[in-house]
Amino acid sequence: MLTSLTIKNYALIDHLQVDFNDGFTIITGETGAGKSILLGGLSLILGKRADLSSLKDTAKKCIIEAIFNVSNYNLKSLFEAEDLDYETQTIIRREILPSGKSRAFVNDSPVNLNSLQLLGERLIDIHSQHQTLQLTTNDFQFQVIDALANINGELKDYTTHLKGYKTLKTELKDLQDLKSEAIKEHDYNSFLLNELAEANLKEGEVEALEEEYETLNNIEDIKERFSEAHALLSDEQVGAITTLTNLKNNLQKLSNLSSKYEGLYERVNSSLIEIDDIFNEVDELQERIEADPNRLETVNSKLQTLHNLLQKHQVSEVSELIEIREQLTEKVEISENLDETIHHKEKEISDEEKQLNSISKIIHTKRSKAIPDLKKQLQAILSDLGMPNAQFKIDLISTNTYFSNGTDELSFLFSANKGGSFNALKKAASGGELSRIMLAIKLVLSNYIQLPSIMFDEIDTGVSGEISNKMGDIMLQMSKNMQVFSITHLPQIAAKGHSHFKVYKEDVDHVTQTNLVKLDHDGRIVEIAQMLGGSDLSSSAIAHAKELLN
Repeated sequence: MLTSLTIKNYALIDHLQVDFNDGFTIITGETGAGKSILLGGLSLILGKRADLSSLKDTAKKCIIEAIFNVSNYNLKSLFEAEDLDYETQTIIRREILPSGKSRAFVNDSPVNLNSLQLLGERLIDIHSQHQTLQLTTNDFQFQVIDALANINGELKDYTTHLKGYKTLKTELKDLQDLKSEAIKEHDYNSFLLNELAEANLKEGEVEALEEEYETLNNIEDIKERFSEAHALLSDEQVGAITTLTNLKNNLQKLSNLSSKYEGLYERVNSSLIEIDDIFNEVDELQERIEADPNRLETVNSKLQTLHNLLQKHQVSEVSELIEIREQLTEKVEISENLDETIHHKEKEISDEEKQLNSISKIIHTKRSKAIPDLKKQLQAILSDLGMPNAQFKIDLISTNTYFSNGTDELSFLFSANKGGSFNALKKAASGGELSRIMLAIKLVLSNYIQLPSIMFDEIDTGVSGEISNKMGDIMLQMSKNMQVFSITHLPQIAAKGHSHFKVYKEDVDHVTQTNLVKLDHDGRIVEIAQMLGGSDLSSSAIAHAKELLN
């Protein structure tokens, strides 16, 4: 419910702050006093687009802020979906800057207008005699019937299965498209896969083969160099081992004479051990080195194969070829097992259809049972509202099509006159009749689901005193379950409110301003008396006003 509204620098409003209670709230005021300005400011909170013409003083920004108690509205999932902080006392703020830029905030988090509109339509419903198009839409008509049918759980189950069904249908089409393409590409993909499989690919293989190729291709040079190294190390006269052995023996004698020569001896001895180890490794490698023309040819052929494959697939690494091989394997496997996969997918779709059909049947049955009760309630309310011959013809036809809310098609027809033909609401009812039908429907809905706060904007225009009295009773009844506002010119309705606000204009420093004030009991008597008899208050008007209030 709307608990507070603050408006600054908007149209004729300089600064306005007002608190609201639950129940039935009346807003009155002379024509032109600014009731439409109040509604315009509230509409900005609900996501309406704004422009600079909204600013009273174009040098200052316009701020409109509303506080809503949302504890009974089950909005946590919406807040999560829109990435907003959920607070039971939710603050919505709209700012229009002198530059023309508009900003919106929910609990101090910036939001776009789409998010604001999604939230706004769950918080407050502004309804006038000229805004009854919603009533003529199939979605809204289903919403009314479904509220009475109490099928929220079934609709959730249906939506879940419908989502799964649509996903499976998409997957099946993709598989069928893939099969069509796979038939064309299967042979080529199989050829490419066999080519890559025969290559027996291993990561890092090119580098290892190139190293082996260089070794095999330069075997004579390697042998020669190892032979020289062997000689340089092992020559009995000038070889490194002989030389270091003599040096070691020479220094060993010195190390016996003084400890300061011992370190030098140890270093030479370590070098000799290292050189001896090098000699053994050179000797071992020299023994293993031998020409292998066959292996050289094999390595060269494998390298050529790999380079050809890299060039063919336009990649630079064997790892990329392996990835391509895996992709081709998957494509070929899918192609070869596609019929089985498609059959399995069709079975899953069939299972989902059974679930959807079962849930749809329950939904259809419950809707069908709710329709007579809905017709009875609406016709009784409309009879009280001066439409005693109003009749509804509501037909529910089960189809084989999966719609977003079941498999039903709905025909919601209306006749205002006895013996008249039934037609669609927008053709069969006048603006005033549509307004009363909407009021009747909102009353019925308020008994079954939690509706957002509703503001009726002069929907009583053009109705008689007796009918307006009934309309007031209906709004008062609705206010037991929800917050109801009524902007009205009729004293019969104004007297029924739990609280009463007056919109008025005043001149402050030669500037006209619109304001809003809550009336006390005496103020209500005066306001209703003026609504009855004009600005010249007569004793009879005051007495009548007191009678209405009592």
